Amino acid sequence: MKLGEYQKLYYVKKVEFGIYLAEDMEAEERVLLPAKQVPQDLRLGDEVCVFLYKDSKDRLIATTNKPKLTLGGYGALTVKEVTKIGAFLDWGLEKDLFLPYKEMTVRPQAGDEILVSLYIDKSERLCATMKGLYHLLRKDSPYQKEDVVSGRVYEFSDNFGTFVAVDDTFSARIPSHEDHSHLQIGDVIEAKVVAVKEDGKLDLTLREKAYIQMDADAEKLMEIIDSYAGVLPFTEKASPEVIARETGLSKNAFKRAVGHLYKERRITLSDGKIRKV
Repeated sequence: MKLGEYQKLYYVKKVEFGIYLAEDMEAEERVLLPAKQVPQDLRLGDEVCVFLYKDSKDRLIATTNKPKLTLGGYGALTVKEVTKIGAFLDWGLEKDLFLPYKEMTVRPQAGDEILVSLYIDKSERLCATMKGLYHLLRKDSPYQKEDVVSGRVYEFSDNFGTFVAVDDTFSARIPSHEDHSHLQIGDVIEAKVVAVKEDGKLDLTLREKAYIQMDADAEKLMEIIDSYAGVLPFTEKASPEVIARETGLSKNAFKRAVGHLYKERRITLSDGKIRKV
C-alpha cells in the first residue's frame, strides 16, 4: 500500500459503509474505499485506481478523488486555516493537508496561496512543507532572455536573493542586489528574464517593464471602492472569507493593496471604513 500515491487495487469485499481493496484477491492487507467514493459499475474482482491517504483518525483510506499533490510533488495550495499547531491547506480532499510550523519558511495567513511539496513525516502521516522546493523545480523552461514571465515567490535568501517558481514550475531567482522588501511569500509577480544560466535556471529582474501583482490588485481594489460609491464598508480587519467574497483577493493581497493605495494617498482609513480621496 503506497501512502500518498495513486495505486491500482482490486475490489475484494463489500461492507455496509463501502468496499475493501487489496493488491490481489488473497491479500490480507486491505484498505477501505468509502461507499460514496465507489464507482457505480464496479464489481467484485474489478481493478480500480485510487489515491491512498489517512483519515482524521490516522487510518489508511482510499479515495477516487484527485488530490492537487502526490508524494514528492509540489504545487500552489490555498491556506484554509492557521492554528496553534500549524496550517491546514486545501488540496482537494475531504481532510485538509497539514503544514507544521517547523516546515514553514514564513508563517502564512488564511487565504494565502503558497507553494508546497508533499512528504511523509516520522509518524507516517502525509504533510506539506515549504522547504526544499528549490531542488524540485524544473530547469528546462522554454523562456529566453528578454521574455516577460509570471512566477510565484516561494523563498528569500540574504545571500542569493528572491526565489521564484515561474509558472509554478521552473526555477528562477531575482538577485539579492535588487530590492525585494515589498515582496512576500506567495506573491505572484511579473518579471523580465535577464539571463538563462548554463544549468537552465532563470535570473529575473523586476525593473523596467516588469511589475508586481500588488499594482494590479491595487487598481482592482480602487474599482471595487468606486462600485461602493467611494466608501468600502470594511477594512483589512475583516475576516478572510469576507475579503475574498467581496474583492476576490486573499487577506494578505488585500492588505498590501490597501497599504499601496494609502501610501499614494488615494484612500483614507477611518471609522472601520476605507474611503476614496
